[in-house]
Amino acid sequence: MGDFLAPHNACGQNLLRIVSRGNAILAELMRLKDYVPPVFRFDSKQFDQKYGSVIIDFAYFKACATYEQKIENDSALQALDEKLRENFSNILTRFYLAFESIHKYITDLNAYIDELEDGLYIQQSLESIMFNEEGKQLMCEAVYLYGIMLLLVDCHFEGYVRERLLVSYYRYNAQRSSSTRVDDVCMLLRSTGYSKSSLKRPANYPEEYFKRVPVNTSLVELVIGRLRSDELYNQSRAFPYPEHRSIALANQASMLVIILSFNPSLLHSQTAIMREIVVKFFPDCWVSSIYMGVVINLFDWWQPYKAARTALNSTLENSNIKKTAQNYGQKMDTQILEVEKIQFSVNLDENAVGPIVKLVRNCNVTLHWILLHTASPNMLVEESKRSKSIRQLVIHESKYSVENCLRLLLNTAQVEQNVKQFYKQLLQDKESKWMKKKERCVERISDLAELFSGNKFLDGTEKNLCLQKWFKEISEHVKTLQQDEGRKIVQLLQALEEVQEFHQPENNLNISQYLADTRVILRSMLLTGSISEDIMITLNIVTDCCYAWIIMESFVSVMQGCIKENPSMVIKLKALFLKMASALETPLLRINQARSADLSSVSQHYSRELEGFARRVLQIIPETVFGLLAEIVHLETNILKEMPTKISKDKLKDYEQFDDRLQMAKLTYAVSVFTKGELSLRSVSLGVLRVDSHRLFEDGIRQELVKKVTHALHNCLVFDLKSKTDLVKKLQNLATVMDGYRRSFQYIQDYININSLKIWHEEITYIINNAVEEECKGLTWIPGKNWRSLQDEKFIHIPVTDSNSYTFLGRFARELIRITDPRSTVYIEHTLAWYDIKTHNEVLNHNVFSTILQGMGTPGLCGLDELISFFTVVEIQNINNYLEKGVREKVWTDMIKDSNIIMQNNSENSKGNPGKLYMTALTGTTKIWMPMLDWVLKIGQFQILRNKIAYDLNTACKFEAKHMESALRTLNQAVLAEIYKRNNGYQTEGETELLRQLSIRLDWAGISDPQNKIYVKSKNVPDVEIIMFLFTVTQVHKLYYSKSIAGLLSKKVQDPVDAIAFAIGMQTVLRQFHTSALNRYVALLCEYIMLFVNVESSKTASDWEAEGITTLHFLELFAKYSNVPKSIILSHIPLVILDQYDVKLLK
Repeated sequence: MGDFLAPHNACGQNLLRIVSRGNAILAELMRLKDYVPPVFRFDSKQFDQKYGSVIIDFAYFKACATYEQKIENDSALQALDEKLRENFSNILTRFYLAFESIHKYITDLNAYIDELEDGLYIQQSLESIMFNEEGKQLMCEAVYLYGIMLLLVDCHFEGYVRERLLVSYYRYNAQRSSSTRVDDVCMLLRSTGYSKSSLKRPANYPEEYFKRVPVNTSLVELVIGRLRSDELYNQSRAFPYPEHRSIALANQASMLVIILSFNPSLLHSQTAIMREIVVKFFPDCWVSSIYMGVVINLFDWWQPYKAARTALNSTLENSNIKKTAQNYGQKMDTQILEVEKIQFSVNLDENAVGPIVKLVRNCNVTLHWILLHTASPNMLVEESKRSKSIRQLVIHESKYSVENCLRLLLNTAQVEQNVKQFYKQLLQDKESKWMKKKERCVERISDLAELFSGNKFLDGTEKNLCLQKWFKEISEHVKTLQQDEGRKIVQLLQALEEVQEFHQPENNLNISQYLADTRVILRSMLLTGSISEDIMITLNIVTDCCYAWIIMESFVSVMQGCIKENPSMVIKLKALFLKMASALETPLLRINQARSADLSSVSQHYSRELEGFARRVLQIIPETVFGLLAEIVHLETNILKEMPTKISKDKLKDYEQFDDRLQMAKLTYAVSVFTKGELSLRSVSLGVLRVDSHRLFEDGIRQELVKKVTHALHNCLVFDLKSKTDLVKKLQNLATVMDGYRRSFQYIQDYININSLKIWHEEITYIINNAVEEECKGLTWIPGKNWRSLQDEKFIHIPVTDSNSYTFLGRFARELIRITDPRSTVYIEHTLAWYDIKTHNEVLNHNVFSTILQGMGTPGLCGLDELISFFTVVEIQNINNYLEKGVREKVWTDMIKDSNIIMQNNSENSKGNPGKLYMTALTGTTKIWMPMLDWVLKIGQFQILRNKIAYDLNTACKFEAKHMESALRTLNQAVLAEIYKRNNGYQTEGETELLRQLSIRLDWAGISDPQNKIYVKSKNVPDVEIIMFLFTVTQVHKLYYSKSIAGLLSKKVQDPVDAIAFAIGMQTVLRQFHTSALNRYVALLCEYIMLFVNVESSKTASDWEAEGITTLHFLELFAKYSNVPKSIILSHIPLVILDQYDVKLLK
């Protein structure tokens, strides 16, 4: 057949590509298992109730029209469905393609078998492939991988979840998908009834599952036959001892376990065959790792099958279990001592390699058996009582302890790495060493020939021309030696021994020494020449630990405990990480052979998994460092007195605090010891990734800092909704805690070799930005945020304690909004404070923003500003939607029509009638204005808060970075001048990016004007200025001018309106429309004021005068905050009338 995997062999290459794709599919499934959006799992009743009508299982296919009609008839369900489509369309496609690839895999495999049987590949058939070494390996792997795919899909993506994912994909991406392929995928992956939450195994599982798209029967029979009779991977060369046979065949055994489920009749009724399988593969083991650490217990796996269960009974006899467990327990105790003894030896030499390889083999065999048989299976739902009792019996009889097992594991890994490095060096130096030894040997033999020639004098040496000639000939032979001529070297050794025996030169001690040295050199040459890659291959086989890929997670806490006791133990962990990295060779072997493009993504996935494991183990060091840091924080904050810049000699004793400073020194030393422990790792290769210990440590420090600071923010910013006075106290407490963390973190930076100030600012910014993002997503779409947070390693999950907020920042922002609510407080601009409407007591003042700056820094204040900006957008969108909907209603159109007529009549007549206009705006429209008032007041309140935040940010920036503030302000002015100069609105991509970056920096420096920003792109609402004018008329009527505060106040406490918030809110809303709307609104207000100049009404003139004064003051407020030039007002209201109002106001 030739080389089956040769590039020109289409038959072998096609099969190799199929197997390669199978390994890539498994990696994709393992990658996606952590990214199932929680909304599709229905983990809570809330999700079930809210999304049950739009996220549907396969029941959808029975009544598609009914479900779709239900969604179409409900606008809320339509909006929810659209949000699902928008947020999860891409990830649903990713899941579907992974599921579809399973169906395509088995379809292609069956098609390949059909092509073989049809004779498409000349001189090759299914039977001939099974006689080829690589061919039978690939055939067995192809069937085995299909079974593993189906099992892992069912294990990690439960049936109801798969169905919801597939149905959602079908609904959202039907136009891009082939309905036939979707139907086939749905048929293959419909729910099997298997569930991790269920304690019962489904009937006929997994054989019925495997029959959905069956594998060719002849192929299954041939594969099982080869697995039973042949040794596929020839691993007995690495495990030559009889007691190691089950370990040597472990990979083949796991394949056989899976493939037998494709032919359940063998498991049910073929007792003789099953007994043969058990005797060969499972004489002393009953737990198998089927793929990358996925463990099954054969007692439970084969429980439904009579023949398999009966055959396994002999292995599971208590006497056999006890004997085997005791044997491996004793071996573990002995091997721990032997491995530690080797570790203490200073140097390795070539002669020691063989015994060490043997010891490494024995240790790995012991670890393989012990780890598997003491681990809990992770494939089936629940262990049976018998399985648990067997596991407990193994633990008891072997005297197993996690600590001893870890001890052997770490020591073995260390020895493995040492011997591998040593042997690699031997292979590299083999040629040069052998040549040097050869030259020395030739030199020695030539010296002997010279001695016997008589030309060179040596005591007791007689001239012997025969020996001279003989040694010259031997020297020539040595010169022509090659490394692979070991037999000639043995013959030369025999010849040297014979010449010493028959010619008796041993009587001369010098000659004897020469001969002895020469023989030593020849033996060394023989040993060096015998160095080959076979030993490295053997080492790689016996040290493979892919069976423990998942089991190692159970050792994390023990490893961390060991590191906590002895930080230098990290060096041994490096060897363990390298040992685990060798497990990547198994899934990558066929992908690499096929030169597949999937090599990079698959290797990246497993390397990332291993890196994540290493980070979890080593995270104990940053955790411990921060535990020590907490004590340092306590000392810095509460115990140690802050040293003044200058201090008199007499008062020096007041600051000595010797005991406390000694405790600080001890804590600092402990921190440096732990840091040194992790940094000793240096650089370690984890698969295709190389991880630097300093970066690993810094990342751990960052993660722990995020955790601690997030918890501090979360715990400090919890408020009592009944009180309005504890906000400032909470912020002051937060500022104290944060200052303690910052000072202590800065204090230890030199002892842990990091830039603490840089890390502090970056991570505080990360925490705040993450909180802002969470709040914004939470307001718009809850499920999306939960899924995306899985991608961030530093993400700290804090349980939600407030029904309205998702993070501390949202909770704080809402508390600030609650305290300054325009419905219960009034903002007085002269004092920059909010006062309670009823009690007239001050509730909050502008100093609160300085306190926020102390507690959360510039990032905190900027994050608060961004969140309030988002709240503003939400409220503006609410009012815009309300206006767009309202203008189409008859009540609104009639109101606008009547008010236009009244205003027109008033402009034509000299006598004004503001009362009629007011009644038009009020009659039948009270309910219309109520929601609008809430939205406008909220928008105004948010803008006031944003103005105060910008002021504090700018003040801080001027003090701390005045040159940067000046540079930003100048650049901003220059950019604005350039934009005004162009007057065409066109911007290049680079200019757009410049504006975006500049805007971010301006916001952080407080160089911004929130009131004049465009927040949303509003649609053109007809007569919006008239609507807002009429709305203003109804609200201004609730206000009066107060001389005591020189401003507007509410007439009634029960119906309050904060004039400043209302004015700012109105101008913000109008600014979202075309500028003509704002100008027309101002004109209408001016016309309304003019109506009060000459009034004809039943109302008294003094009342209308007060109304006119109130409206005029509101107009002045509006003009002030919207930057409307006074000239525009004067164009509608003569100056003499304005002066008249001012005179009346002074009376």
